[in-house]
Amino acid sequence: MSNISGIARQFIERNLLNEQQAQDLTQEASTENRSFIMQSILSGACKSKDVALLVSSEFGLPLLDLSAMDPEHFQADLITQDLLEKHKVLPIFKRGNRLHIAQADPSDISALDDVKFATGMSVDATVVEYDKLNTILEKLNAGNDAFDDLDEDLDLEEDDEPKKQEEDDGKGDDAPIVRFVNKMLLDAIKMGSSDLHFEPYEKRYRIRYRTDGVLHEVSSPPINLAGKIAARLKVMSKMDISERRVPQDGRIKMKISKSKAIDFRVNTLPTLWGEKLVLRILDPSSAQMGIDHLGYEPEQKQLYMDALAQPQGMILVTGPTGSGKTVSLYTGLNILNVEGTNISTAEDPVEINLEGINQVNVNAKVGLDFGEALRAFLRQDPDIVMVGEIRDLDTASIAIKAAQTGHLVLSTLHTNSAPETLTRLANMGVPAFNIATSVSLIIAQRLGRRLCSKCKQPADIPEETLLEEGFTKDMLADATINKAVGCDSCSGGFKGRVGIYEVVKITDEISRIIMNNGNAIEIADAAAKEGFNDLRKSALMKVAQGITSLEEANRVTSGGH
Repeated sequence: MSNISGIARQFIERNLLNEQQAQDLTQEASTENRSFIMQSILSGACKSKDVALLVSSEFGLPLLDLSAMDPEHFQADLITQDLLEKHKVLPIFKRGNRLHIAQADPSDISALDDVKFATGMSVDATVVEYDKLNTILEKLNAGNDAFDDLDEDLDLEEDDEPKKQEEDDGKGDDAPIVRFVNKMLLDAIKMGSSDLHFEPYEKRYRIRYRTDGVLHEVSSPPINLAGKIAARLKVMSKMDISERRVPQDGRIKMKISKSKAIDFRVNTLPTLWGEKLVLRILDPSSAQMGIDHLGYEPEQKQLYMDALAQPQGMILVTGPTGSGKTVSLYTGLNILNVEGTNISTAEDPVEINLEGINQVNVNAKVGLDFGEALRAFLRQDPDIVMVGEIRDLDTASIAIKAAQTGHLVLSTLHTNSAPETLTRLANMGVPAFNIATSVSLIIAQRLGRRLCSKCKQPADIPEETLLEEGFTKDMLADATINKAVGCDSCSGGFKGRVGIYEVVKITDEISRIIMNNGNAIEIADAAAKEGFNDLRKSALMKVAQGITSLEEANRVTSGGH
């Protein structure tokens, strides 16, 4: 060991390497023109965590876990991307004229000198694990690459006139705003978010994404930029940028590659401190995922497929806003979309564009409401009709007549459960006999967050508690109940969402209750006797299968039976 010195000797004394390994790495480091520390990590001979602990101790420097820090607080913009990559360093915070940088290899003295020269600040090093540091640097680099090419990569379908007007007005000053807004849209797509909220308040401006059904803040630009951000989004959406007193609706089509385009549905709302804008991300590929990816239990899927195969009748999908009703309907339409069928839809607005389906945007301003669109459809000999939403007796009456006269009708209602859907139609004024003879299937649904497959862990919950929550002994027999943990590749232990469904076929017994003007409780009891799972039981089945957590099931099904 006499010819091994310095830091390599410490690796041997800490049992991270044997003598032969240390000698080999010393030789390799010299050949590759790297430090011994970096060679030990990059060769895979030592774990990043072990090396970080050793060098922190040897160099007398603090050790920091980067995964515990909020990436928003990093000061990466203080030095160039080239310098970050060259020395594998990351500015993490500054206090006064002192800049603290994260570094996996403190033996690289030139890194401190270069950062000091570039920033004009005093520099202090903090030791971090190389793999965590490299992951963050890769993300920063990927982000910068994307935004460097943003203007040529993203084809925003805009009219020439507003674009020219904006360039004339801004005289180039708005280029950072254009890049910032594009970055926000692209980030939301990368994160798999469903909508973006741009919100002005008296003293601050915040931007939030809804990811996996939960809103979280991603940026807080200066409040004085609120007007420019709103104007940019309105120009992109082909709205009237001079009108700030009334709500407006628009649409952005963003081509992110030659084969993929994403649509944003945009709505403005005049608030106390300016215009709030909400962008809903509409991904056409979501309708082509296939029914097997939506989360139906096998018997529920079969009920839906059987109803779709019927030549007539009505399929109703119900649930709150953002519960995935549109995707469920379009998945069904996609199955039915063959050359031999005539399919027409009336929506407010059309969310997913599908070739082969005649889609109509309803427009109340010109008198084209759901009822009027339906009447026109029925004069064009359709096989299948989809109505975006049944909101009133007129629409309900026409839809039910269509279902009774040889057409398959699909639609949505805003109710909380399948039994309530039937009583809602009765409350609208639809005769009980018409409901009983036209409605063939009701799907009530929610979207629950799916546990991350990489970090979920078994949950230790007493059996008595599970039985109180609504589980049966049979469900617990082979249950795998997991809990959310959280890791680098997910958000709080969850990644993606899964559908939770109550699928009720209108049987003879349920028809009898409807015609006797039975209430929702009687219909629910009959559905349970027929073996149809309610939302609560379906959610608990997803928990028993280890797909979601009990807390999430309680959140989406109100924590009750």
